[in-house]
Order: sequence, then structure tokens, then C-alpha cells
Amino acid sequence: MSTAAPVRQLDPASVAELRRSAARVLDAFGSSATHPGLLARIAREAAALSPAVRHQCRPVDTAHGLFVLRGLEVDDAGIGPTPASWAVAGDAAAEWDVVLLLLATAMGNPIAWEGQQEGRFVHNIVPTAGREQEQTGASSDVLLSPHTEDAFHPGRAHLLMLCCMRNPDDIATTAASVREVRLTDEDMDCLSRPVLPILPDDAYVEAQGFAGEPPKVPTVWRSEDGPTLRFDPAYTPLGEAPAAYRAAYHRLEGELSRVSRAVSLRPGEVLVVDNDLVVHGRVPFTARYDGTDRWLKRASVRVPGRRSRPEAEALEHGYGQAALEAHAAA
Repeated sequence: MSTAAPVRQLDPASVAELRRSAARVLDAFGSSATHPGLLARIAREAAALSPAVRHQCRPVDTAHGLFVLRGLEVDDAGIGPTPASWAVAGDAAAEWDVVLLLLATAMGNPIAWEGQQEGRFVHNIVPTAGREQEQTGASSDVLLSPHTEDAFHPGRAHLLMLCCMRNPDDIATTAASVREVRLTDEDMDCLSRPVLPILPDDAYVEAQGFAGEPPKVPTVWRSEDGPTLRFDPAYTPLGEAPAAYRAAYHRLEGELSRVSRAVSLRPGEVLVVDNDLVVHGRVPFTARYDGTDRWLKRASVRVPGRRSRPEAEALEHGYGQAALEAHAAA
């Protein structure tokens, strides 16, 4: 497993610019990152960001399918203790919600989900007591299996952003790009057929009770720019597939494991992942629940006009889940 990841460095002037923009937004809305007018103000601020900042927010441009944005720094005492769960986080470290949304808006349109974390556009990812064994971001004791973010839904993000607030134990996020795997044409052809559904994960309780027939979807396909994938083995009923499909799927799993890299984020670093190319996960760890545990903030982004997915996805019901999209200022 590789530990290297492409890095983009924000210069001090760009960092100061982002902090000034975030301060203006929070001053206007009483330091709340969930105010109804916040997103429109963020869109205006993002539209005015300098070319230097926007250059670092350019599309992912390597086969790795990801990069780490550096230069921002976290005041560990100032952000307060790691929340016990997303549900009690409230506006903890609200400045970072705004900074992350500024960056996300420079990259595309941030999205939220009605059925996840109360429709927030920035999620707090923290270990939660009683959820240690789940295949969600609230787990800790188990390996979070490599997966496409929100793979069950046709409206899933094109980009996933993970901003590190705290990571004293150097717990790694894992990431692997389909552009770096080696698959035979036969395996590509097999996995490009819509054989199995991807079911909603445990973060979407309402979606798991949806009565519609689960749509069968391809695992990989060939886009104009190269192979892309939609992958979540923990929520894919692989046992229902023919033996040849299962064998090809397992070979893909093995290849993703072979090319996987471990990215241990430091406070202030932002990992940006192309969700059409890269599956991500997390190594197991033992949570302390004492206010010092690993704490990430997560934002999801759609890129307007991007055509990287099969047209048939437009016919999927999305298990009744609706995405909320924040549009950049004109």
C-alpha cells in the first residue's frame, strides 16, 4: 500500500483570503453555519476568490484521482473537543464548515441529503459509541470497506472532500483509483453489465425501507476519459450474481487493494477525492470517547456539466432519497 498522495499547497495569502471570506460570512449570520441565507452568501464569496485559490481548486488531474490541499492550520484548543456524535456537534468549529464550503463551491455545487445529518451541507465524521461495527463514518473498530460515496444513488457527488480537524493517532483514510488497476477486457466487459443493485447504507434508514425494486447497476464502465466505477461491496448482494461475475468482482477488489494508498491527514489538510474514480475507506482504530478522537468534516460536490456516468442512471429512483444542491453564483 502506497502512502504518497499528490499535494497542492495554499500560499499564506490564499489562506488569509479564505479566512477573511469565512469571517465575513459568519459575521453576517451570527456564527451559524446552517443559517438559511448562508449558501447564497458563500456562493458570492466563492465567485470572488482569487485566481491563486481557484487554481488549487482545479479538477483532479492525475490517475491517482485525488489530492491533498495543504496550508490551512487548525487551532486545536479553539475548535473544542471532538463531538460525541454528529447529532450533538451543532455549529462546532463553524469557521471550518464555511471554509470547506468556500472551497467546495469553487470546485462545483455542494450537495446535501434530506435523509442524512439533517440535511447539512457539511457533515461531522466522528466515532460514535454504539456504532463501532457499522459500515459508516461513525464506526471505529472495523475496517471501513473501500467504497464509492453514496454509491446507491444516481445523484451522488462527483467529488468528496474530507477536512481534518483532529487526528492524533494518525488514522489513515484509504483510497484506490480504478485508473491504476489492471483488469482484462473480459473482466471490464463483465463488470460493465448491470447485474446487481447497490443498496442504501446504514446512514440512510428511510432509504433502506423503500418499497421499489432495487435497480441493477454496472460496477465499472468506460467513459471518454477512461474507466470509472460505482462500488460498495458492503451493500452489494454479491451472492446473487453468477460465478463469473463474482470472480471478476473479486479480481477488481484485489486490484483496488493492490493500488490502495493510505492518507493520514493532519489538522487543516483537505483530501479531495474524485468519486467517479476512487474508492475510499478507513483503517480500524480504538475510539477513546474523551474529546480527543479523530474528527473530520465532509463535503460533497457535484460538478456541473460533467458526463462520466451511464445515461441509464437518470431512470433510477434513488430509493426515494433527494439531494439538495447549492448552486454557485452566476
